[in-house]
Amino acid sequence: MLDLLCLPCAGASATMYWRWRRWLPRWVNLVPVELPGRGARLDEPYAADFDGLVDQLCDELSERPPARSWALLGHSMGALLACGVARTLRVRGRALPQAIFVSGSAAPARRDPLRFVGKDDDGTLTADLHRQGGTPPEVFDSPELLRITLDTLAADYRVCASFAHRPCAPLPLTVHALGGLSDDIATEDVEAWQCEAAGGFSVRWFEGRHFFIREHEQQVVQHIVRCLQPLHEDSESLARA
Repeated sequence: MLDLLCLPCAGASATMYWRWRRWLPRWVNLVPVELPGRGARLDEPYAADFDGLVDQLCDELSERPPARSWALLGHSMGALLACGVARTLRVRGRALPQAIFVSGSAAPARRDPLRFVGKDDDGTLTADLHRQGGTPPEVFDSPELLRITLDTLAADYRVCASFAHRPCAPLPLTVHALGGLSDDIATEDVEAWQCEAAGGFSVRWFEGRHFFIREHEQQVVQHIVRCLQPLHEDSESLARA
């Protein structure tokens, strides 16, 4: 069994990944990682900044079974968090995932520092939701759901804005990057994730905009499973040895 821990994008809950279970093989255990302020953690305050959220996630991950095989995946803000978690676990001397999947995100060194300037009012945040796609229509039709989504998105944008890139040695694991061909993130900014990987790198492009992972959900999951297959086979071989 291999655990696939999934971090959500800005403004979303980790429940965005629940639908993936229908396409995953039995040897992949889907583990949506909920962030404070949403879903089952709705009563908790939002994270104040990127580094604090990464530290909190690493503290929570310390409860994982140490010998279990696992991979970490995140979309957009979740991709940046996945990299931050892997970096911090390495500093702490803790077990790293066998691979990380970074979807819909520029590499840390290629982040636009002006991306979140002035995006702190309802009108701008709502326009961002429409521009990126991926938000269910019922959210816009419900004042209550829209209020929760906008508050969460604003808090997550503050987390993203607080991110400061610190160059460090590549991670000793495989990085799999996923991108949308019609996303506004430049191709070279996605491919720059290769600089974070010392254990192997791949990039896979899908039709669609920023939320290609929803537009082509089944194809995305199938690609992830193909990337995980060698890790599963290695784990099975070790278990039989």
